[in-house]
Order: sequence, then structure tokens, then C-alpha cells
Amino acid sequence: MAPSGDIAIQQRDLIIISTILMLLIIIPVIFLIFIFAWRYRQANTEATYDPDWHHSTGLEVVIWSAPLLIIIALGALTWISTHKLDPYRPLDRIDADQPIAADVKPLTVEVVALDWKWLFIYPDLGIATVNEIAAPVNVPITFKITASSVMNSLYIPALAGQIYAMPAMQTKLHAVINKAGEYEGFSANYSGDGFSHMRFKFHGVDQQGFDAWVAQVKSKGTALNRDAYLKLEKPSVREPVRFFATVDSDLYNAILNLCVRPGQMCVNEMMHIDMTGGAGKDSEENRDRLEYDNRHSGSGHGGHGAGHASEAPGDAAVEPAQHDMNQHDGQSMPGMNHGGGAEPAQTNN
Repeated sequence: MAPSGDIAIQQRDLIIISTILMLLIIIPVIFLIFIFAWRYRQANTEATYDPDWHHSTGLEVVIWSAPLLIIIALGALTWISTHKLDPYRPLDRIDADQPIAADVKPLTVEVVALDWKWLFIYPDLGIATVNEIAAPVNVPITFKITASSVMNSLYIPALAGQIYAMPAMQTKLHAVINKAGEYEGFSANYSGDGFSHMRFKFHGVDQQGFDAWVAQVKSKGTALNRDAYLKLEKPSVREPVRFFATVDSDLYNAILNLCVRPGQMCVNEMMHIDMTGGAGKDSEENRDRLEYDNRHSGSGHGGHGAGHASEAPGDAAVEPAQHDMNQHDGQSMPGMNHGGGAEPAQTNN
């Protein structure tokens, strides 16, 4: 209950205010239980005994109006907070006293939940890390979140609430850290054997400290290309912190579209085929390219089809294109945005 980010602070305040509003009913009711039990005990002969009493307009007004007012207050609070704290909604303030300047550019971090570790890619800086993340204080952060296999959940309690990470889908979180420090981050959704150790450190530092951290990553890091990623995504527990000084520019989109391996069809390409009516009998030729859940078959962790990609080394990797899951057969699917497609509608207060 002592967060260091403005979003987490507002979420804490929401919990406190909601609890107080509910206690306005709960506490009086608890006291009245004991008061009535004492006053109308059998030994108290002075208490009024009226077995034929059945109605009181004044009492009915109190009984119904008080809860109704509480429900109205909670409903208004929930409505406002739901839109104001929408994780897809870009920030409009650094803290309660400082709005965001028009020329401030958010720090973009692409997050991939792996088995059982976290990969953080800084596309604007060309670096990446495993199980460690840093951000300058009072600078807006835009998280783009996905997963390589099963559903997971990114949670940094000091920064903001948890956000789910799902394969072939992208979720978002806008947040800001207001106090320098080292904070705990972890997975809040069970995802297998190594789930308990999916923990990482979030460093909130000043701009000078962040620049020094980036320089350290670039000086100590290696290259993160597709081959390196395919080795990294294999299941491992208690993965140490790793630095990558360079990152393939299209790696995150390939991860998002499930087409990191050569010869594999990207999800957005498959969606395009479906939107145009399907490939008919010719789709049989794409069978090998459509096997996604077999990444670890070589090490005994998956299905039987991983060898298909290696059987055709000459096949060029399909270039992933960013796509928007908000559009599917003409129907809107709010809250799901793939890659750089159309952003979800933002609600302004």
C-alpha cells in the first residue's frame, strides 16, 4: 500500500475509498447487531415489547436510502476509475501535480513472457534484457506485452496493476515511476513448473542513471537475433540476468506473430488468407508452416513437427507485418491490439 508510481497510487486510493464507502454501512450494522441484542435481551423488562409491529416508514427510508447512496457513489467511482485507469489509455499526468508536457516521448518497452523468464526489448534503444528492466523516473512508459507460449501476467506492484500476456496477442500498459528505487516484478498467473521463479528487478533511476544502465547493457551485451531467441525461449528456471547489445528490429513482431522460425507462417498472414476467403485445397501446402506449438520438440518438450522448418532451410522467413486484432471479419474486438495496428479507442475524462 506504498506504491511508487502514479497509476499504482491511484489504484491504491481507489481501494481505500471503496473500502471506506462500504464500511459506512458495515460498521453501523455491526454495532446495531450488538445494541439490539443487548437492549432486547430477555432480562430487560423496560424495553418496549410490540409483537404486532410490522411497518415504519421512517425506518424503511433509512434502511433503503443509505445503501442506495453508497451504491450510487461506488458506481460513479467505478465508472470514472475504469476509464481513467484503463491500461490502454495514454497517461495525461506524471503525478497529481504535474501534467505531461506535449513534447514528452514515452519510453517504449516490448515485453515477452517466456518459459520461465521475462524478455524486455527497448526498440528505440536497440537493446534487450532478461529478468531486469530499468526506466527513468517521471518519464511515461509504454509497455507492449505478449507471450511465447502459455498465458502469463506481468505485475510490478509498485508501478501499476497486473496485465496479462498472451501468445499471438498484444496487450498494453501505460505507467510511470515517480520514485527512484529497486522494485520487485513477477508473474501473477500460473504458467508451469518454473512459475514461482519468474521474478525480475525493476530499477527506477534518474536520467543519468538510466543512461549509465543503457551503456552497461551495450558494453556487456551480446546480439539477440532469431537464432539466439530460439535458444533463449527454451524452458529454463532461475534464469540469470542477461544483456543484449543489439536486437533484430523485427524480432518482437515475429514473436507476436508466432513466426520466428524460418519457414513458419505468420499469424497475420494466416488471418489475411482467412479474410480473403481461405486458400481452399491449396492450404494443404501450408500445413507444415502452420504448426506453432512445437518449439521444443527437439528437447522433448513439444510436438512432432519442429523438424519441418529444418527440412526446408532454403525457405525464406516470412516477414511479419503488424496487424490489428481489433478487426476480425468486420467485427470489433476491443482491447486486443496486435503490433502497430489501429490503437484501441481511448476514453478521455
